Amino acid sequence: MTHITDLAVRAADGATVPLDRWAGQVLLIVNTASQCGFTPQYEGLEALHRRYADKGFAILAFPCNQFGAQEPGDAAEIARFCTLTYDVTFPVFAKIDVNGPDADPVFTLLKGAAPGLLGSKAIKWNFTKFLVDRSGQVVRRYAPTTRPDAIAADIEALL
Repeated sequence: MTHITDLAVRAADGATVPLDRWAGQVLLIVNTASQCGFTPQYEGLEALHRRYADKGFAILAFPCNQFGAQEPGDAAEIARFCTLTYDVTFPVFAKIDVNGPDADPVFTLLKGAAPGLLGSKAIKWNFTKFLVDRSGQVVRRYAPTTRPDAIAADIEALL
């Protein structure tokens, strides 16, 4: 089976970024949106990032406009929003699809490794979160309603 760190993604500036840059770290991978009811979770995600980054933890955010068109901006607008509104310092990558024929391979892997409720593979909404261990294995999927601080104990167990 492919590990998440075997894949590459696009940075907000369009550059290719191999995920092996985060090999050996615990990851929380999230599909995000700037105009969603869950958007304030950026604050909690940033708090987790600041709390655990020096212990080998990283958050990787992937903006997605597939749910209610809640991420309409371009990469520069998204980056500006995240920085100015929530002081986000973790990586926010290029906007992607998480479902359908154009789904990014990262999310195809995540969904296959950690299906949702009743075995559903589709992502239902923005701010679905996936926890990945240091070996690149997907450990758990969290619903959009799961607040970032509720994941802290699971992160600590993997660190």
